[in-house]
Amino acid sequence: MKKLFILMPLLLLLISPLFLFTQTQKETKAEVPELKAFHEVIFKLWHDAWPNKNIALMKELIPAIDSHIVKLQKVELPGILRDKKSKWDEKVKLLDTIVVDYKKAATANDTQKSLDAAEKLHAQYESMVRILRPVLKEIDEFHKVLYPLYHYYIPEYNKEKIKASVLELKVKMDSLKEVTLPERLRNRVKAYNAKRRQLEKALQYLVKVVKEIDDEKTVKDAINDMHSKYQALEKVFD
Repeated sequence: MKKLFILMPLLLLLISPLFLFTQTQKETKAEVPELKAFHEVIFKLWHDAWPNKNIALMKELIPAIDSHIVKLQKVELPGILRDKKSKWDEKVKLLDTIVVDYKKAATANDTQKSLDAAEKLHAQYESMVRILRPVLKEIDEFHKVLYPLYHYYIPEYNKEKIKASVLELKVKMDSLKEVTLPERLRNRVKAYNAKRRQLEKALQYLVKVVKEIDDEKTVKDAINDMHSKYQALEKVFD
């Protein structure tokens, strides 16, 4: 029994870091399994029922659609998507409204209204997917480092992890500087470059602060400023 009491604290010390690492990994994945699962129904609707004007199939899909809507309404976004919660909630609310219209039209055997509602349902699903999908993988990679720094390492003021994260952000910034925006976003190049330079300047100051000033408030203020500059960069694509 004594051995068990001795071993338990040791086991907790070993398990706790692993648990925290696993939790952080989950929170930094911009994924919603419930939305991904809904794709199977949307695929049947859009690639089978809609092009073939198959109202009978549209009706058959109603119970499955209802089931997925309930699950989507209960979704808790992972931590890395917390800034997008208000947008997500709006999308889910609108999705529910569209589904109501879809069910009315399909039940009434109104072909044109059913097709229109199905088209809106598909478009709304796609717009929800775009909330989760980062515009640029380089921005996503930067955010994956920034997230634990801002939400975990600042509150506990873990100096070693703060330093490691800041150095990693420097590397991620090099990738952001080399980004070529896709053709569909060429009209935002000027805004992107301006906000990216502001973020880089804030990060350069943060690097200096972390290296030279061992003061909690100064470091936290620098991180907060850099985080706000990141948010401004992300909003370029809203």
